[in-house]
Amino acid sequence: MSVSDVVLMEEASDDLEAGRRFYEQREPGVGLDFVESALSDIVSLRLYAGIHSVWHGYHRMLIKRFPFAVYYDIVSDPARVVAVLDMR
Repeated sequence: MSVSDVVLMEEASDDLEAGRRFYEQREPGVGLDFVESALSDIVSLRLYAGIHSVWHGYHRMLIKRFPFAVYYDIVSDPARVVAVLDMR
């Protein structure tokens, strides 16, 4: 199922910022890599929204390069990303 757009809710944006800070403290530059990787995967939801398994009422997509998961719903178009959570 494809959607016309993907919206990042404020809470999910806060989660991305927390992840950026975490990785940036470990090694300079990795925080930016994390955000770019996560956003790339989130943008891919325009094509792949709905194919991921449902966890706690939301679809869950694992980020490819980092141990984080993107939780989203597609109750209506556009898809809404509600959280980006650390899986460690």
